[in-house]
Amino acid sequence: MARILVVEDDAETAEIIASALTGQGHDVSCVDDGRVALARLEAERFDAITLDRMLPGLDGLGLVARLRARRLQTPVLMLSALGDVDERVAGLRAGGDDYLAKPFAVSELTMRVEVLLRRNREYPEDGFLRAGQVEIDLVKRQVWVGGEPVSLLQTEFRLLEFLARHAGRPVARQVIFEQVWGRFFEASDNLINVHIAKLRKKLERPGFPSPIQTIKGEGYRLEVE
Repeated sequence: MARILVVEDDAETAEIIASALTGQGHDVSCVDDGRVALARLEAERFDAITLDRMLPGLDGLGLVARLRARRLQTPVLMLSALGDVDERVAGLRAGGDDYLAKPFAVSELTMRVEVLLRRNREYPEDGFLRAGQVEIDLVKRQVWVGGEPVSLLQTEFRLLEFLARHAGRPVARQVIFEQVWGRFFEASDNLINVHIAKLRKKLERPGFPSPIQTIKGEGYRLEVE
């Protein structure tokens, strides 16, 4: 369970976000004013923040900039009806870790919060990620499948590492595009398809199902069995 602060001045939206995150087992608090949120964050520890850009008291950009200036590194998912590329870039430059345009699907919001929480968790104690027959050495950046070494290009390694950090769960194509390629606009289907296909070809072994499954309408999942 993580402690999450929802900073949102629209009561209905705040209730939707809080209900969704509570349903995921998290401890959720809500505030509707930027200055009140800053005071809470300076006094209490939270594991993640969902932050609306347009707030009374202190707007979202100002709030996240002040957090970073105070060296508070709590992961921030910024939410806004201002969803074009320039606005997203402004939110990320101010110190946000991710940006989601309104209106949003609740399932995508909870997935993005989960990604931020996972990113913030401790590095694996032994430096390895494991999912099914796939084993990843994060220090030496080496990969094995069923004990056999696999040579991956840099982007393929980042893609596999990201899937492995969410192994057993479907990850949306847009989230993959943003987190692996660092591009915060509409995902390029062809770019993702090409890299997934190349990665599958390198990971698949005769007699075994592909470790990367396509989840129709959602994205991809790295199997854990």
